[in-house]
Amino acid sequence: MEQWQQTLMKIAMAVQRRHRVLMVSDFFYPNFGGVENHLYYLSQCLLELGHKVVVMTHAYGTRTGVRYMTGGLKVYYVPWKPFLMQNTLPTIYGTFPIVRTILIREKISVVHGHQAFSTLCHEALMHARIMGYKVVFTDHSLYGFADVGSIHMNKVLQFTLSDVNQAICVSHTSKENTVLRSGLPPEKVFMIPNAVDAAMFKPAETRLSREEIVIVVISRLVYRKGADLLVEVIPEVCRLYPNVRFIIGGDGPKRVRLEEMREKNSLQDRVEMLGAVPHVQVRSVLIRGHIFLNSSLTEAFCIAILEAACCGLLTVSTRVGGVPEVLPEDIIVLAEPVPNDMVQAIGKAIRLLPKIDPQVMHDRMKSLYSWHDVARRTELVYDCALSCSDENLLVRLSRYFACGVWAGKLFCLVMTLDYLLWHLLELWQPSKDIEEVPDIASESLHEEMPWSVETEAI
Repeated sequence: MEQWQQTLMKIAMAVQRRHRVLMVSDFFYPNFGGVENHLYYLSQCLLELGHKVVVMTHAYGTRTGVRYMTGGLKVYYVPWKPFLMQNTLPTIYGTFPIVRTILIREKISVVHGHQAFSTLCHEALMHARIMGYKVVFTDHSLYGFADVGSIHMNKVLQFTLSDVNQAICVSHTSKENTVLRSGLPPEKVFMIPNAVDAAMFKPAETRLSREEIVIVVISRLVYRKGADLLVEVIPEVCRLYPNVRFIIGGDGPKRVRLEEMREKNSLQDRVEMLGAVPHVQVRSVLIRGHIFLNSSLTEAFCIAILEAACCGLLTVSTRVGGVPEVLPEDIIVLAEPVPNDMVQAIGKAIRLLPKIDPQVMHDRMKSLYSWHDVARRTELVYDCALSCSDENLLVRLSRYFACGVWAGKLFCLVMTLDYLLWHLLELWQPSKDIEEVPDIASESLHEEMPWSVETEAI
């Protein structure tokens, strides 16, 4: 009886839904990372608040079609294969038919794109705006202004954000970076941080002995994450502190350099290399250590140090990007991204260890960062986006035209052709002929039903 009462409550909540959100990104489960976790947890909390949430991403191997996840989260794995770093091949107009079908079929009111590197995100936001939908963009990373890749990406971002309704950044540093790169008015950009699932990251039940100090590193072993910095820091720390041992989790092109460093300095018994660590096993690695070391050279927020602090580890991190905004000063030791400063910071952290209570730190993180709070703040951004007045195409094209002498004209041409393609699609398959998903859809009740829900083919 109680089970059916909960089902009826979900039905009542579904009827009162205020927002119908399409989350779009190339980065989602089964891939793991900061953007993927953000998308998943935000979607789950928005569902609990009574909104309809649908995720659109590209196919991962054999995972294609429509799938349902925990809480009835509906995911469209569109039949596009990644070609570089989990990104789909840019087609500009190739994704329009399927994006249009999903928007109409799911009766979407807000399209929320994630990550500037995501090709699918840029294309979906462009098509949604030409169709008159409200769009929100979340930037999860920091980018420079001088190298070729950053210059190219910044121009693409300027194009995408020219006509966006609202934008979200995960730190104040990230907000400043995004405003400078895209030319977006600061009043359109909200700062909403990431969060951590405190239930998944609990401290060890028994406190570790301090006779041997264990420093944990969990990161992709690439240049941007400071793997080259670790190669210089680890041998010096091992020389200065005979009771220190390292556990390194992660994989990447720089793993070879770390293994060479371990062999060269005969540190096989003091540096443990775990390789790639599945996200579900991150906690079991973290609770083996006393200190978490983050050597990133650029970070917009860094969820990894949140997870480590939630497990009760004292954090040593480079002072880059939005990292200084994440944790209180008494549970993080910051250093400049140079070897000598990092070694001194680790020494300071070792001296501070007796003052650290893992359970107290966990309780603080639980109160400071909550996905439910992130969802409520994002809900307000959606309200602001929907309150934006509608404008005709000429007014919106003027924003693209202001993006540069040559780029502005090119952007206007791209959007004009997109507008014509939209009307051609309307002639080919009118909106009224696309079947809409009922308001009380199976995804909202999937968890409660005794039968299994079959996946649909796109």
